[in-house]
Amino acid sequence: MRPSPHLLVVGAGLAGSEAAWQIARAGIPVKLIEMKPHLRSPAHHSNNFAELVCSNSFGSLNSDRASGLLKEELRQLDSFIIKTADKYAVPAGGALAVDRSKFSHFVTQEISKHPLITVERKESKFLPTEDQITVIASGPLTSDHLANDLREFTGLEECHFFDAASPIIEGESIDLSLAFKASRYDKGDADYINCPMNKEEYLSFREALLKAEQAEVKGFDKESAAFFEGCLPIEELARRGVDTMRYGPLKPIGLWDPRWGDLNDKELRKAKRAYAIVQLRQEDNDGRLWNLVGFQTNLKWGEQKRILRLIPGLQNADFIRFGVMHRNTFLESPKLLDPTLQFRKRSKLLAAGQITGTEGYTAAVAGGWLAGTNAALLAMSRDPITLPRTTMIGALIDFISNLKSTEKLNRKNHFQPMPPNFGLLPDLDLRIRDKRCRYGAYRDRALKEIKTIKKSMKISST
Repeated sequence: MRPSPHLLVVGAGLAGSEAAWQIARAGIPVKLIEMKPHLRSPAHHSNNFAELVCSNSFGSLNSDRASGLLKEELRQLDSFIIKTADKYAVPAGGALAVDRSKFSHFVTQEISKHPLITVERKESKFLPTEDQITVIASGPLTSDHLANDLREFTGLEECHFFDAASPIIEGESIDLSLAFKASRYDKGDADYINCPMNKEEYLSFREALLKAEQAEVKGFDKESAAFFEGCLPIEELARRGVDTMRYGPLKPIGLWDPRWGDLNDKELRKAKRAYAIVQLRQEDNDGRLWNLVGFQTNLKWGEQKRILRLIPGLQNADFIRFGVMHRNTFLESPKLLDPTLQFRKRSKLLAAGQITGTEGYTAAVAGGWLAGTNAALLAMSRDPITLPRTTMIGALIDFISNLKSTEKLNRKNHFQPMPPNFGLLPDLDLRIRDKRCRYGAYRDRALKEIKTIKKSMKISST
């Protein structure tokens, strides 16, 4: 028989699953509340925990890249979610992409059978009482009831923006007589399928996007919302200029089909190179499912099928999932949170994940790790920790909890979500001009700090 839950975690996404795991790992009972399957957002497709609703990629694997460093910090701190992502990785060049179905199924299974975690499937409509240690990790798809209660509690309007997911295509329906497998600049294995376009094909494709019908976004005031600039719908990119897509997800540089001839032949390379290239990234280990990289969209489903089949190699594409658009909600965290992720108004209430204004899967996991760790420390009557800004986790959390740094980075003084990036880190003691060496030095400094933090914490019971 399980002991009575002592702590609460609301939301079983990436952040909530990580938070619950870290609390239980410290030997403390926790109740994890998840609204699925009783209530789903338009972006949800399964009842599993840690569902990846957009891309299946956690970003770069290289630790001298910002997202790669964040993942390595979390590995060193024994993150359950990142280690599960490593376990279910699929080929993706230099990125960590996962089989999203197996990944979320494993997370759900392991959390559900943990002896210290009680799962309760229901909508959490209101914040708990003040004496209850709670992590709010309801994510950017927070239900209306809870969002309203958070708004009343904070006295602030929550912020929001449009976000979207890419379509997924069955691999056997891709025509590899037109498309080819390769990674950019031949770095790593040929893990991507590439669909090349000439200029005429590209311009016709863009024109079709510009004229396509949009789906209605229900329950959302489109006039007052903005797109998240790091995840723009493909049709929005098309509207922003003739070449915008070619400098974004359709960038052809560094990709070459060996069937075109010798890459080292300069004249041939100039004559044969593609004008634009659409990339597809593997969804599963068997290569049966592929998603269109950077093709977030809010087109009507019929329009998606018609227009995406204009891409060479996808003329007979079978769609497993169409792209969708949804509302992402986040808090104006710099006015609300401490660097421990505790609310300033209520120290036993913490927030984690994308609702705090960090952007990306790995950043959500990082917030879950910190909030879960600090919730456990509070339950043990110990002081919560603040991670140093010299770590990527610490720098991200400082951004969302430091009003001055946020106002400095956002020229309009409006808080906007932030992904991991080296611009958040404090300068090195010695100036290093070479960018790669500088990023390596950031990494070395951060991982040294993480090693020290891990030694000093000593809260795990396992």
